[in-house]
Amino acid sequence: MHISYDKLWKLLIDKKMNKQDLKKVTGLSSATIAKLGKGGNVTTDVLIKICEALECGLEDIMELVKEKSR
Repeated sequence: MHISYDKLWKLLIDKKMNKQDLKKVTGLSSATIAKLGKGGNVTTDVLIKICEALECGLEDIMELVKEKSR
């Protein structure tokens, strides 16, 4: 299983925001935003900053996805 941040990107679109806007409102680094874009691991502190800035819950920005079997 892995974590998908697709919900985060959809939420940004709904709020008419882009990754640069997310960076500004959260104070996150470009490297952290890039890591999110690649579905990489980030700390819970990062996730909390995003939730606070976007006034949402963790379930609104991420989900656990099963690996596809080959």
